[in-house]
Amino acid sequence: MRAVVLLAAAASLWAQLKVENANLQTTAFSGSLKAVLAAKGVGPYWAAWQEPIVAGQHGNMCDGNGNNNDAPIRLEGPVALLVMARIENSQVDRLRVSSPDCRFDGGGLAFHWLTGVPATESIAWLQSQVTEKNPDRAILAIALHAGSAAEQSLEHLRAATQPEKVREKAAFWLGNARGALGVEVLRRMLAGDPSIRVREQVIFALSQSKEPNAQTIVIDAAKNDKTPEVRSKALFWLAQKAADKQSVDAIAGAARNDPERSVKEQAVFALTQLPKDRGVPLLIDVAKNNPDPAVRKKAMFWLGQSKDPRATDFFVQVLTGGR
Repeated sequence: MRAVVLLAAAASLWAQLKVENANLQTTAFSGSLKAVLAAKGVGPYWAAWQEPIVAGQHGNMCDGNGNNNDAPIRLEGPVALLVMARIENSQVDRLRVSSPDCRFDGGGLAFHWLTGVPATESIAWLQSQVTEKNPDRAILAIALHAGSAAEQSLEHLRAATQPEKVREKAAFWLGNARGALGVEVLRRMLAGDPSIRVREQVIFALSQSKEPNAQTIVIDAAKNDKTPEVRSKALFWLAQKAADKQSVDAIAGAARNDPERSVKEQAVFALTQLPKDRGVPLLIDVAKNNPDPAVRKKAMFWLGQSKDPRATDFFVQVLTGGR
């Protein structure tokens, strides 16, 4: 039988770290994470530390090994963040984030539990692990830290001097984890980032935010952004979440009024993503009344794909000359 080690974290007596099949060692933090980890040798080993987590739901933080059925279901989200790093050949081989109430199998390796790691040091070390090739996990971990240091780090990572892939990941987590402050940063990114691809990702990140003004920013982008690519992306994501009249009106308005045919055609496609009780009548209106014959043709095509009785009636009217 494998021994289960239960360790009360020094700063949070309520938290118990459950690690199986590992040589557990405890180290009080001092100096820098880089130095502490280097002192543990070349590896392979795991190191972990706990930080305050930003408020909100963050999915199942115990996924990955199917062995966490005893973890509590926290209806208001996790109460702490566990940062875990696997070190091999003196390099970070793997990063993951979890919750201290999950269960872990250490695979027989040394497992170093670091106590008293300041959040600022955790974030600074994680920022040093962000690379253009693989920015995902480090940026996720930064975004889940509570406090202003995480926001300052994400501001740094979204700067135009960073590689596009890094800015895209920063945008994603600003929308998914940082609430109203994240939306404000995304608004500025949408206005100022020089990359169309990054600004398209900003639109997606805004569409994932639960903040009420995020949708308003997407609607404004659908109408007014300077590039057709971003306007098109905004229309697509508005259609995925179009629960309000403003969003539907923005899509229908783009089909009529956008100066670019490609955006009008994207708006027509967006209408097909709406619930049929909303989308089909608007498609019929486009097919009847849009001044651009190519856009009318696109609407006819999608009406034909809908198999909706109202579309069938419309085609009958067209074929019989309205008789």
